[in-house]
Amino acid sequence: MSGVATDPDPGRYRERASRVPGAVLWRRITPAGDTAQRVLPDGCMDLIWADGDLMVAGPDTEAHLDPAPAGTRYVGLRFAPGTGPAILGVPAHELRDLRVPLNDLWRAVQVRRLADHLHSVLESGAMTDVGAAMEQVAGALFAQTGPADPAVAQMVALVRAGLPAAGVAVAAGISERQLHRRCLAVFGYGPKTLGRILRMNRAVDLARAGTPFATVAATAGYADQAHLAREVKALTGVPLGTLIS
Repeated sequence: MSGVATDPDPGRYRERASRVPGAVLWRRITPAGDTAQRVLPDGCMDLIWADGDLMVAGPDTEAHLDPAPAGTRYVGLRFAPGTGPAILGVPAHELRDLRVPLNDLWRAVQVRRLADHLHSVLESGAMTDVGAAMEQVAGALFAQTGPADPAVAQMVALVRAGLPAAGVAVAAGISERQLHRRCLAVFGYGPKTLGRILRMNRAVDLARAGTPFATVAATAGYADQAHLAREVKALTGVPLGTLIS
């Protein structure tokens, strides 16, 4: 469930800053009669507990529809763009547009230990502590991998600012080919796709805050409102007005 779910109802989706640097802890219970949840691409990877099953959501290139049954409980850790691969131990591009069991990525004994721990937390009635237990495990992995590579944060900042791939490569002191390979490993896709996704998320945030669409287009760096409309529809599957309604 990489990305922020589009349903703004806090009874359905909640999040807070995680104790794992740069990450967000989120939780959701699918309500009765809910339609498939539309999760927007954001360049992130998530570690997810879903009613006892542990999985990883890779970076999406377009909106992911999650048709979970009513009552399904989710707790997830969404890692900042570019930081998930080091913590989870797998290049981002290998999980692009995928949801895979954690068993496919970690040793069985490691997954079983985490699953048993989370199950015991749930049985105690402290569902809110499921997230804390996940943070503890991810935090230990983060400590082993060390602080996030500052070059990754620099790439995100430059791409978010709208710098073209050639400019990002120059600033990073590497060739465009090297930049593309590095982006695939840490983000799951190249700098151009990452830029489109980050720009779209900024535009959606502005629109949800009540900013007129024409102003959204100009502020987020689109050529015009028609360009904004095309990009949002291409990445999310629905018009911007439908997305924020």
